[in-house]
Amino acid sequence: MSLEPQPEAPALLERRRPTIGCVVPAYNEAMSIAGVLDSMLSQTCRPDAIHVIVNNTTDDTARIAAWYAGVHEMVVNGERMFTEIHVHDLGTMDDKKVGALNYGFRLVDGMDYLLGIDGDTSADPRAVEYLVQEMETDPSIGGISAIYSIDDTAIDGLMAKFLICGQRAQFSAFNMRNLLNDRQMAVLGGQLSIFSMEALHAVVAEGHQIQPWLTVSEVEDSLLSLQIQSAGYKTMISKDSRANVGGMLTMKSLDAQQVKWNYGCIDLMWPGVRNGHRGQPFHPNLRIRWLDNFSMLFNGLTRLGFFTLLTCSLLFHAFVFTVWWAIPPVAGWLLNIRIAHTMGRPHLSDYLFAGLFLPAELYTWVRLGHFVRAWSKFFFARAANNWELQAQAESGSARSTYLVPFMVACLTYVAGVVAFDQLLSVQAKSDVLWVSWRVLGAITVFQTFWMAFQLLRPYKGYKA
Repeated sequence: MSLEPQPEAPALLERRRPTIGCVVPAYNEAMSIAGVLDSMLSQTCRPDAIHVIVNNTTDDTARIAAWYAGVHEMVVNGERMFTEIHVHDLGTMDDKKVGALNYGFRLVDGMDYLLGIDGDTSADPRAVEYLVQEMETDPSIGGISAIYSIDDTAIDGLMAKFLICGQRAQFSAFNMRNLLNDRQMAVLGGQLSIFSMEALHAVVAEGHQIQPWLTVSEVEDSLLSLQIQSAGYKTMISKDSRANVGGMLTMKSLDAQQVKWNYGCIDLMWPGVRNGHRGQPFHPNLRIRWLDNFSMLFNGLTRLGFFTLLTCSLLFHAFVFTVWWAIPPVAGWLLNIRIAHTMGRPHLSDYLFAGLFLPAELYTWVRLGHFVRAWSKFFFARAANNWELQAQAESGSARSTYLVPFMVACLTYVAGVVAFDQLLSVQAKSDVLWVSWRVLGAITVFQTFWMAFQLLRPYKGYKA
């Protein structure tokens, strides 16, 4: 028997390169699908296969994507890489994006990872490389999401620029909160996320499902993220991988998107069984959702309460200005500036949006409208296809229902002032103002301390 050392097997010297199947659900993405595929073909770690799943489309998405169909070769660091692009036009599908994702899941079954990217998302050249590196170093990760923002360089029109700045700030705050939460991601968004196929199969097995994405929720990515965590895997956000996603350029489209997201999250949070699935109010992933909703509730109450009490005090000649009331707006103003500064790629427009105060405050009122519409729809409205409503809003054919919360707020304000002025005695007015200002003051103090905590909290070098 020879005692000479034997050479190590090649498999031990160099780890096998993981296989990646990319799924691109595409609905009326003729303006952006070429950019998506170009960004995938420019990756330093390219997918082995890219499946463009065209569904419910009325434009030239399929025809444009077909120009890319076939095998693409690229040499990276002396290594020859091949990516094959397939285009599948599924026509009209009731399950829309969910159906496209599940169809893609079956197509890439057998690969190590499923990379999901929306049909209007452009990834940085090293985005996929960073995602795969983290997945490979920690087998407990079931999915990891890129950091999202919106490219505002080609946006025209004052309203569109205002809305995009607001969405960029909203994305930045959301990303930073997840980065500081040990990079635990509550929602693996469909914009650009990579999933372990092992984790997806675990979700299917544990949930007794036939496919990972379910149609029972308005936010299929949130529900899948809950299921991945429940199956024992982590859902993370990358600190390096970045992508630009498509933004909403009109009030109608933004309202439809945000109401759909908020409604779906409420549906997941609320106890009881609806649409074949049970709400999970105590799931760890949903704690941040409860915090968001309570924050929006108090933001709305303090703003409406302040203007109502201010008007009533002026009518009663009982208003006394104190500088303490200037502290909360200043704290919010400084926090908005810090959010802009911690963006991965801040623009002058982001600093102006935050620094001028009024744009950021107006956008907060816009978000409050989405919040009110989502909760009122959840409790009082009939079941509706929110995917279809969003599509109608993006095409400009939807009704302007986003104005309803503001009309209700104005009516509530007027009713409160009239009732105070006409129905109460002098002593009752005095008592109401005394109690109400102190209640509002207590809530505002709590909010101010919370903003101060966020303002002074170390960001550990992260850029959102």
